[in-house]
Amino acid sequence: MLRLESINMFYGAIHAVQNVSITVRPKEVVTIIGANGAGKSTLLKGIVGLEPIAQGRMMMNDQDATHMPPHKRLGLGVALSPEGRGVFPDQSVLDNLLLGALTKKYERKVLEAKVQSCFEMFPRLKERQDQMSGTLSGGEQQMLAIARALMSEPKLLLLDEPSMGLAPLVIKDIFRIIHVLRETGLTILLVEQMANQALAVADRAYVLENGRITLEGSGEELKKNPKVRAAYLGVH
Repeated sequence: MLRLESINMFYGAIHAVQNVSITVRPKEVVTIIGANGAGKSTLLKGIVGLEPIAQGRMMMNDQDATHMPPHKRLGLGVALSPEGRGVFPDQSVLDNLLLGALTKKYERKVLEAKVQSCFEMFPRLKERQDQMSGTLSGGEQQMLAIARALMSEPKLLLLDEPSMGLAPLVIKDIFRIIHVLRETGLTILLVEQMANQALAVADRAYVLENGRITLEGSGEELKKNPKVRAAYLGVH
């Protein structure tokens, strides 16, 4: 579904992503773990077109999307739940969901069914549908960010640090939702610092360090890798 071939990205003079190649197959959950500043979020922004890919090639469903504008990538089925949630704070929960479907031009009945589907997956959002999104808790905003991305019916969902800044019980609920999405057959690329939880849900995983892929394998293989355990799982 997604193939990155020797991707390079820059922030000014900083070589943020260096010759990164990854593959995401249909119905897989693929995780990228790494420390702050490793280039994880930059890479996801490159995939959705929010930051330019300087060198290399991105293939999405066998189409070259390397220099495709963001709205066309969305049309190919790529959606991002961004780091920091990025909800529209002065818009209601319902309006945020509707904005997620803006490019789809659903018929009214289809749009209402999509909203109800999100409310079934995230009952808290149904309770708060008329509430301004900026007044939600961090966990509720994260649920809204994921639900808004799902409104475009993505084939590939990118999740950027969904556990960031959340309490342990809320993190548990977010990963429960990821498990549910996985069971529906949705393809997911997950960037996450909570390495133990991320590797547990992953079919395959990559370690990104200083802009480079240094390790790859199944989620289980990387959980057992001594270097990964020492650096990311708190096991020395």
